[in-house]
Amino acid sequence: MATKKNSEFDIAWMTVTYRSVILTVFAIAVAFTAATFLLFPELGVVKSAKAAFSGTMDKMFPAHDLSDVKGGQQQAHFTNIDGSVRVRKANSNSFVQANYDLPLDKGDVIKTDSQGIAKIAFTDGSSYTVKEDSLIVVEENSTNAAQQTQVAVNVTTGTVDLTTGTLSQGSRQEVRMAGSRTEVKSDTSLQASNDPRSQKQEVVVKTGAADFVTQQGEKVALAPYERLAVNSDTGQILKTKELAPPILITPANLAPFFYSASNKIVEFSWSPIDNAHSYHVRVSKNPYFTSNVYDNKRLPGEMVRVSGLAEGAYYWVVQSVDEHGKESVESEKNKFTIVPRGTDVNLALDLNPMVQHGHVIEISGKTDPTARVMVNSQEVPIIGNDGTFHFFTTPLPNGENLITITAQNAKGGVSTQTKKVVIQ
Repeated sequence: MATKKNSEFDIAWMTVTYRSVILTVFAIAVAFTAATFLLFPELGVVKSAKAAFSGTMDKMFPAHDLSDVKGGQQQAHFTNIDGSVRVRKANSNSFVQANYDLPLDKGDVIKTDSQGIAKIAFTDGSSYTVKEDSLIVVEENSTNAAQQTQVAVNVTTGTVDLTTGTLSQGSRQEVRMAGSRTEVKSDTSLQASNDPRSQKQEVVVKTGAADFVTQQGEKVALAPYERLAVNSDTGQILKTKELAPPILITPANLAPFFYSASNKIVEFSWSPIDNAHSYHVRVSKNPYFTSNVYDNKRLPGEMVRVSGLAEGAYYWVVQSVDEHGKESVESEKNKFTIVPRGTDVNLALDLNPMVQHGHVIEISGKTDPTARVMVNSQEVPIIGNDGTFHFFTTPLPNGENLITITAQNAKGGVSTQTKKVVIQ
């Protein structure tokens, strides 16, 4: 008699998340594109690979349609973080280190230390640069059904630089300090500072216009380079006309400065300012200007030549000085990079129009096949035999972003282009 045996089956389950599927597809697309460019740089299959990759990017990072922006509370985002910057979320009791993926909501607190600077972009197109030793609170950031924006930031202590874009009719942008508020108009840049220890607040308008409103409701209009100082204890208000800072000319912001063996002198130049007796020029290796490599407080003209600067990145800033030695607010801070230049200076760098895939920008172009190409300090991995290249940036934060593309060959030839993109 045959013996009947029972059969048992073990069933194993594997969980597959959408994230893992997307990442796997992305990795396969990257590997396929890289291999295609390496093995067949001049064949039509390259275009097919690029199209496939672009399609994948479109699905992963779809472009934003501004017409779909809905009303309600909005989020702000960091567009630049230098040094120690921390954030305390509205629903938390502790600070965390700031990062570009951390959105900022109503009630969030941003804090910088003595070597920390942050730039924050808001929905209405405005941007705040939070200076060192500052603490601010996002008190309002909303959009209604008519696309009118309401943004308000409280400067609890320290200093901020604010720049607004063109605000829609009915929109409002405010800087608040110790019970007062500054209503900022369209296309305006200003600096606001609050010192709780001395109970003193100051607002300096650089361009555009603003209205300072006291705790008692008194309104004071401010024009370009007018400073308003108020004592929150006594209520005393002092309005003065300020000396304007110069406009920096060379070296231009984010531009390379090419050294040669016969010329190792960097020439700095800026626009002349009426009633300026002299200028204060500083050059530093960091944006905080805590360790200056050049610092001259009494330059009589609008140009100075500086020697002895090594290769690398630098920042520079200029202030106007009146006959009494009083300095203006700082000019814009320009960053430049000293790059060695070889004998072959005519290096081609032709860029195609950039393509946006959501927060990712596709960059393509053509250069010397032997050249290296850098995009914002990231090297393009593959250059075709004909010098063509493609590159996808890492996801960029909301707001204004600068993309610098630099090509350099073994002969010392260098070519650089800078493009501005706005992510919304």
